[in-house]
Amino acid sequence: MLTQILIRVIVGGIIVSIFAVLSDTLKPKSFAGLFGAAPSVALATIVLTVAKEGRNYAAIEARSMILGAVAFFLYACVASRFLIRGKWSALRVTLTTLSVWCVSAFGLWLVLLR
Repeated sequence: MLTQILIRVIVGGIIVSIFAVLSDTLKPKSFAGLFGAAPSVALATIVLTVAKEGRNYAAIEARSMILGAVAFFLYACVASRFLIRGKWSALRVTLTTLSVWCVSAFGLWLVLLR
């Protein structure tokens, strides 16, 4: 257990550092934030999953991450459309459109992975 935590810290730190260097080279800096946490955490998780569970299990995890990202993209598109109109607050848009993310993620899982 302690070894696994140590490996997670080392692998996660290395991958986060690589993405931090990558994000420093991008302009504008607001775009660089996309490379901050999520990709590095996902890659660290995949590396550790391969080490612990094997490639087949990691492939399933990777497909699930990809479908989750697609669902998040749909959520972001719908939320941005509501925010651009400016009639609702950010909190209201977020709470309302979270259902888009949940439904699309579950729908993608049901159709493609089940």
